[in-house]
Amino acid sequence: MKISHIGMYVRDLERSRKFYETYFDGKSNCQYHNPKTNLKTYFLTFESGARLELMHRPEYTDSINEACASGLTHLAFSTGSRGGVDALTAKLAADGYIVAGQPRTTGDGYYESVVLDPDGYRIEITE
Repeated sequence: MKISHIGMYVRDLERSRKFYETYFDGKSNCQYHNPKTNLKTYFLTFESGARLELMHRPEYTDSINEACASGLTHLAFSTGSRGGVDALTAKLAADGYIVAGQPRTTGDGYYESVVLDPDGYRIEITE
């Protein structure tokens, strides 16, 4: 069994799509819009085959008690090397994104950094 995709609500659908395309090489499909519910989504596919569904509805909320709530702890993207972690982290910092954790080797042996995406989701960048 494998995970088909991860879905997450975002505040600004276009901003988030551009972020994941620009920094993580996601390839987006055409936007889906359900006029009954006003749900709008993009599926982004990554080189590994993993997919991320970005979703937006006008009633989006940050409350974990709501159906349209955020609840993801983090996403992790592998660059394939320590140099890749360092370079991507530096690029994101230079472009104004918050680096919540500088590149380091964690207690469980991962070399990673942590940045925040436009909605504040934690993105681990690993080797």
